[in-house]
Amino acid sequence: MNWEVILWTCGTVAALLVLAALVIWIMSARNMKKSRERMAGLQENIKMGASVMFSGGIYGKIVGIKDDLIDVEVSKGVVLQISRYSIQSAE
Repeated sequence: MNWEVILWTCGTVAALLVLAALVIWIMSARNMKKSRERMAGLQENIKMGASVMFSGGIYGKIVGIKDDLIDVEVSKGVVLQISRYSIQSAE
């Protein structure tokens, strides 16, 4: 058996694996940056009366904002106090 061929083959496979991992890491970092920018924009635009959906699937209307806590009316007369960072979407 020719050990030189085996070593070159292993080196080539290792280089391809490193290249593939690098491409996946770069794509993941770009997607995370876009997600952070979208969430930051969402947090800046939170205002009274907006309809929101929280990460737990709760829909409601914002009736009060106090720093990091938001009062959300989920049904007539039912107000929940939820962290502003759990908002997934707002209209």
